[in-house]
Amino acid sequence: MKTIAKKTPWKFLFWFGPFLVAAGLTAGLVSNNWGAIPLGLIILGSVIIGLWLLWQNKQSQWWGQRSTQAGTNALVATVAVLAILGLINFLGTRYHTRIDLTETKLFTLAPQSRELVRSLRVPAKVWVFDLNQDPVDRDLLENYHRQSSKFNFEYVDPQARPGLARKFGVKDYGEVYLESGDRRQLVQVVGPQERLSEVKLTNRLQQISSLGTAKVYFLQGHGEHQLSGTEDAISQAVQALNEKNYTTSPLNLAEKPSVPQDAAVVVVAGPKRALFETEIKALRDYLNRGGNLLLMIDPNTDPKVESLLAEWGVKLDNRLAVDSSGSVGLGPAAPLVTQYGKHPITKDFGNGISFYPLARSVDTTPVAGIEVTPLLLTKPYPNSWAESDQESENLQFNPESDRKGPLTLGVALTRKPSAQSQTKSNPTPTPTAAATTQTPASPTPSAKPTALPAPTPKTETKASPTPSLPPSLTPSLPPSPTPSSPSAESRMVVLGNSDFAINGLFDKQLNGDVFLNSVTWLSQQDQQPLSISPKEAKDRRINLTAAQANLLELSSLLILPMIGLVTAAILWWLRR
Repeated sequence: MKTIAKKTPWKFLFWFGPFLVAAGLTAGLVSNNWGAIPLGLIILGSVIIGLWLLWQNKQSQWWGQRSTQAGTNALVATVAVLAILGLINFLGTRYHTRIDLTETKLFTLAPQSRELVRSLRVPAKVWVFDLNQDPVDRDLLENYHRQSSKFNFEYVDPQARPGLARKFGVKDYGEVYLESGDRRQLVQVVGPQERLSEVKLTNRLQQISSLGTAKVYFLQGHGEHQLSGTEDAISQAVQALNEKNYTTSPLNLAEKPSVPQDAAVVVVAGPKRALFETEIKALRDYLNRGGNLLLMIDPNTDPKVESLLAEWGVKLDNRLAVDSSGSVGLGPAAPLVTQYGKHPITKDFGNGISFYPLARSVDTTPVAGIEVTPLLLTKPYPNSWAESDQESENLQFNPESDRKGPLTLGVALTRKPSAQSQTKSNPTPTPTAAATTQTPASPTPSAKPTALPAPTPKTETKASPTPSLPPSLTPSLPPSPTPSSPSAESRMVVLGNSDFAINGLFDKQLNGDVFLNSVTWLSQQDQQPLSISPKEAKDRRINLTAAQANLLELSSLLILPMIGLVTAAILWWLRR
């Protein structure tokens, strides 16, 4: 009886240890504040448990017993398993790998979005003012956050934090704002019928993270597509540029002697009438000072830009590009393009589709100092060819006047500042049509020293080593198309079609991406992401007739269960 009474206080004292440890852990986890009280309880409980173990071992050699060793081994094994599981979860959270098995990669960010988030210099945060956290929207934001720690997001109840809601000007639930530094911008309003869009979020992130806006001018006055309106206009393309933080304005070179200094890109979209020589000179001077030009010239038009294009080794073929495959019902006069050159404009297109109603091919001749890359390639013959008889209702290939495909419908060109000095050392006449060849399918043809340079310049700039002749000594000389020495890298994109960017066709397939990516590359802001297309789930519904639906219902409710019962009865009878 004395022994039992002697051990009883220590026995009850032991239970204070686990109790104090549990109390300390509970207080710390619930309050999320590991102050003096939770830590004191945990330390005191651990000391009591340790003293009890020492006393127990002194009284009965408890540590040397086989049961104690077995229990200790089990405890260590359990702790080790828990530690391994915790480490696996930690590594899975820090270094996760996701596999998107959907056909259109619905749960994977586009390359442009990943590139933009990873290149963020200033932290950006998305504020979602909504009570409910939609799992699809949250997963999209998590994908952004995984690319960079500088991108964060937070869901906010505007009723619980009215001050923050007033700061952003929130008017209703579901508004999504993007904040970077002291700049804030509304992304969109989400709801049950509209989920958070990667396209809108990436565009807003590009706008708010850029330091300035690029100015894009659209040449007007020669029958080009109007910037506003519905029919035969390019208002959708203009709106898309504005959403990507570009500023757009019309440009009439008949009224202004030169291209404005703030022009990042000049777009000539489908002129139907000829440009004045002064306008050609203004575009030439703009390119010489490092400008960038997007020419979209339709067949059966002559805007008189041959002299300007000849300096870059480009010639437009007036024959109509024909695509006889007719795989998607566009007609033979709307070539379907699924093959693209290796260039920043088309690097993410893969085998996507773009189409160009009433297009002409673009041919090039190598010119020293100018890099040429084909962008849009039609199918090879007999699926495509250049048709000379455009009045015929039955388009057939004529080997005498037509040209076999593949045809190049668009090219991208880059001229280095030293290109003009190289061409001036070996002047030759402007290339003729017979000397012009189609651009090969290789991404960038090499510039040869014997290649055709630009003609002799009309006037010399201050940087020219030789003075220009007085006008009185050269009254009979025709205007020469050769520009003065360029002072910076200039770029040009020439497309044999402009209708692909009009309203109604701009948002089809990759048509809009071709236009937007061309402008982005021309603006020489290569560090910015290019256009991305929205991802949509494929419609995999099965349309059944009434008879098929009845058969499916009958087979699932009656036929299949009866087959199972009969099979079971046969097996039972055989075993019996």
